[in-house]
Amino acid sequence: MNTSEEIAYKEKIDTTRLPEHIAIIMDGNGRWAKAQGKHRIFGHKNGVKAVREVTEGCAEIGVKHLTLYAFSTENWNRPKMEVSALMELLFLTIGKEIKTLQKNNIRLNAIGHIHSLPESNRKALTEVMEATKNNTRMTLTLALSYGSREELTEAAKKIAIDFKAGRITLDEISQQIMGDHLYTKGMPDPELMIRTSGEHRISNFLLWQLAYTELYFTEKFWPEFTKNDLYQAIYDFQNRERRFGMTSEQINEQLTNN
Repeated sequence: MNTSEEIAYKEKIDTTRLPEHIAIIMDGNGRWAKAQGKHRIFGHKNGVKAVREVTEGCAEIGVKHLTLYAFSTENWNRPKMEVSALMELLFLTIGKEIKTLQKNNIRLNAIGHIHSLPESNRKALTEVMEATKNNTRMTLTLALSYGSREELTEAAKKIAIDFKAGRITLDEISQQIMGDHLYTKGMPDPELMIRTSGEHRISNFLLWQLAYTELYFTEKFWPEFTKNDLYQAIYDFQNRERRFGMTSEQINEQLTNN
């Protein structure tokens, strides 16, 4: 890592305008390993280092929420050996990192079809979430066995059940009600979404929540991603104009009035 570059980007960041919530699609582990003549799982193991770097980097500057796309519903279709190795690596890492989470006052959270995970993995995950539940510096959310279309479908079903039971009227169904039925209830929507490895798509990740999120794509594979790269993405975010459907003039007027 080039420390001088990292310091330069970190110093450029305005800590009063940080994205409250950053979401990341950690892509490119397998391709990074393949480029070095290694097995895909070698890439996943090295990706753990990037998770640690980014988690610490976010906590250090004051980001309140970090969500990592760790395992999608579609990932179950990968070769069984890779899935098994991924599950073992993931939860071995979670167990090892509990001291780091406690030391840095970070709460662990998880979203997705958690019940579809192997029982031993669910137990390990629950134990770490319980142990860190009172930590307040930052919330690290792992999207596990997660698929956004499935999340939205489940939310629609729950709302339909409430409507049928008379607990909610048609006129009461709103964007707020929809949000309250998603896995991310109580969390702010991501302001910045980062995807590594040069792919320019969101791959069924937080479709509802990313409606007004700034998207940042980098050619770097996930195992190569460092704090410096994180700070560069945040710096880029802070130099964008977020209009939310309004004009630049309206935004400037709002800033002036505030």
